[in-house]
Amino acid sequence: MASAKFVAVICLLGLLNQLEAKISEVNVKNDDRNIILIARPFGFTRSGVIEVHIKNDKVFLPEGSPPFQQEQKSKLGFFITTAEAETQLETDLSEGSCVLENSNIDRLFTFQELDQNRNSEGSDWTFDYVNKIAPDKGGEYSLFFANCLPQAVVSFDINVALYNEGASGAKDYLSAGEAMLPTVYMVMFVLYVVSIMMWAWTMYSKRTTTLKIHYMMGVLVLCKALTVLSQSGMYHLIRTTGGPDGWNIAYYIFTFMRGTFLFVVIVLIGTGWSFIKPFLADREKKVIMVLVPLQVFANIATIILDESGPAVKGWFTWRDIFHLLDIICCCAILFPIVWSIKHLREASHTDGKSARNVVKLTLFRQFYVMVVSYIYFTRIVVYLLKSTTPYQYVWLSDAAGELATLAFYCITGYLFRPASDNPYFALEPDEIEEEDNL
Repeated sequence: MASAKFVAVICLLGLLNQLEAKISEVNVKNDDRNIILIARPFGFTRSGVIEVHIKNDKVFLPEGSPPFQQEQKSKLGFFITTAEAETQLETDLSEGSCVLENSNIDRLFTFQELDQNRNSEGSDWTFDYVNKIAPDKGGEYSLFFANCLPQAVVSFDINVALYNEGASGAKDYLSAGEAMLPTVYMVMFVLYVVSIMMWAWTMYSKRTTTLKIHYMMGVLVLCKALTVLSQSGMYHLIRTTGGPDGWNIAYYIFTFMRGTFLFVVIVLIGTGWSFIKPFLADREKKVIMVLVPLQVFANIATIILDESGPAVKGWFTWRDIFHLLDIICCCAILFPIVWSIKHLREASHTDGKSARNVVKLTLFRQFYVMVVSYIYFTRIVVYLLKSTTPYQYVWLSDAAGELATLAFYCITGYLFRPASDNPYFALEPDEIEEEDNL
C-alpha cells in the first residue's frame, strides 16, 4: 500500500502547477501516512541550498503499544530524491523496507537527530537544518517525510526554503527550470497587448459588423494578458523574496476570469451564436448551464488546493479529480461545434443554399480541428514536454503552451473577425425558424 501511494505521488508530480512560494510553511497534524510530500520538485544548480526549520514535533503511538524507545525516532525523518529513483524506491517499499535506509535517496535528518540538536526559541524547542547540494549533485529534487514506524502518528510544523546561490551570494528562489519564466511571461504580455490593440482597431474599423461575441473575445484576450502579467510579476518576486507577495491573488482572479470566458466564448462560437443566429437552441443553453458552473467550481477548487499544498491528506486525489473534470469540460465544449457541423452538412444539400452553407461548414470544421488541436497540445503535449525535457529547460514547455494559446486566439479571431463579406454571418428567415424548432 505504501508503495502504491509513493508511486502515485511521483507520477502526479508532473501534473503540479508550480506556482507556489519557494519559502513554504507546512503544518502536519496527527498524520499516519508512510510518505508525505513536503516540497514539490525544485531544480538545484551547483550551488543549491535547503533550509529547514521545525517546531512542535510530536509522535503518538496507539494505546497498548510497547513503551516508546528514543531509538525508534530514527525511523522517522526527511529525505530528498529525484524522479529517476522512483523504480528502485517502489521495489523497496513493496518489500516492506524503510525508505530512509534506501541508497537511492539523500537522507537529510531523522527525528532522533532532531532531538539531539534542538534550539530554544522562547518557550518552544525548534530545530534548524541547512543542506548545501554538492556541486556534482545538482538536479531536480523533491522533499519528503517518511514514517517507517507502524501505526505511528506524527505532528509537526515545518518551514522550508529552497534556493540557488548566485556568484555574489544572492539567493535565487526560482527553480533552475523556472529561471526564464519571468521573461517568458512578460514577452507574452507584450504580445497579448499588441493583439488587443489590433483587435480593437479591427472592431472599430468594422464597427457596423461588430457583434456582441467580438466584444467577449476581446475581454477574453484582456483577461489572458492580465494573467501572464501577474505570472511574470509573481515569478519575479518569488525569485527575489521566496514568495509571491500578493501577485498570486491577482493571478487566481484573472485565471478564473480567463478560464470562464474561454469556455463560454468557445461554446458560443461553436453554436454560431451572434455569428449566424441571434439565439441559442435549448440543448445549447443546457451545455452552457452545465459547463460554466463546472468550470467555476473547478477553478475555485484548484485555487484552494494550490494554497493548501500537497502535504494535506487527500490533496493528490482531489487534484487528480479536478484534472479529470477539466478534461471532461474540454471534451464537452466540442458538442456544440459538432451539432453545428451536422446541421450545416444537412443544410448544404438544400437547394438554393448549398454554396453559402458549404462555406459555413468549412469554417466550423476548421474551428473544430483547431479546438481539438488546442486541447491536445495544451493538455497532453505540454505535459509530455515537461516530463521529458531536462529540468533546466522545463520553462520551454510553459513557453510552448503560451505560444499555442496565443496562436489559437489569433487564428480564431481571424476566422471570426468582423467583416461584412462573410457569408456565414446571417441566416435566412426560414433557417432561423428551422433552428428555433430544434
